[in-house]
Amino acid sequence: SILELFNEAPPEGNLLITMADKQNAQKSVKIAAGAVVCVESEIRGDVTIGPRTVVHPKARIIAEAGPIVIGEGNLIEEQALIINSYPENITPDSEVEPKTMTIGINNVFEVGCVSQALKIGDNNVIESKADVGRNVILTSGCIIGAFCQVNTCEVIPENTVIYGSGCMRRVQTERPQPQTLQLDFLMKILPNYHHLKKTIKAGQSAS
Repeated sequence: SILELFNEAPPEGNLLITMADKQNAQKSVKIAAGAVVCVESEIRGDVTIGPRTVVHPKARIIAEAGPIVIGEGNLIEEQALIINSYPENITPDSEVEPKTMTIGINNVFEVGCVSQALKIGDNNVIESKADVGRNVILTSGCIIGAFCQVNTCEVIPENTVIYGSGCMRRVQTERPQPQTLQLDFLMKILPNYHHLKKTIKAGQSAS
């Protein structure tokens, strides 16, 4: 009947909207030549990924409250979540000037970590299941240990190590070494077992 047709129409409309949203989301993702980004990763919003950065399957990069710019040679592992989210007291409907999240070079985001920090320097390691809040600024050479939570409003000094159940702190003499060999290995191996998202330069549309 006509009523049945009307009842069936909305899901199709919703499907079209969803597909359009996905296409728009893809268009705002820019992947530099030389980056390896697995199709099974979830990337939403205005995200720029630099060369030699590896994004594993099931990693999530969500630019909700503003763009995310990821530099060169970063390693983002399975189930890691990098999210530029709204502050808790602000709703998505509020007119807030978007803040860009900037991630430098040679950082490692290990399995299951959550990073909301708007500014991350170079050569940092956020270990498995660690959680870094929005108001934290990670300088360079820092290690946030497994399961550690850092939700303070502060600048973490260079070469700081946060570790253990009490989130103890110390300063190491040298910053962590870049994961160059591991990145080289992953860039060779991952394409053999996973489909990759296409390289997209600024101004190009995703196919």
